[in-house]
Amino acid sequence: MADSKHPDPLSRRLLLDGDLESSKALAIAKAYLEDDREVEAVDFLAAADPASNDEAKRTLHELQKSAVEHGDVFLMRSASAALGEDPSTETWRVLAESAANAGRPMDVESAERLAAVNAG
Repeated sequence: MADSKHPDPLSRRLLLDGDLESSKALAIAKAYLEDDREVEAVDFLAAADPASNDEAKRTLHELQKSAVEHGDVFLMRSASAALGEDPSTETWRVLAESAANAGRPMDVESAERLAAVNAG
């Protein structure tokens, strides 16, 4: 482990590629979230099987909400993929607006493109 809370990159990969118990995956995800490392938490939330783990599912939905509020396309795509969901056109439009307000022009462009693809 890199420190007491987070695995180093190799350990992280081995954990995710191995047979990781849902409870351990959720615990690691929570440790990442405590340190505001949302993107890194997503892989472990996905490994916790959100289809059968309500806490993992709820946390991923909270991360989607956070992504919209902060205009973070990467977080939205990651959390949505872990849930097996595709954000709606309206979600992408709201996210684009939040990204514009946050001064994130690349996220604005990406969110607008994704909204257009969904609408098309």
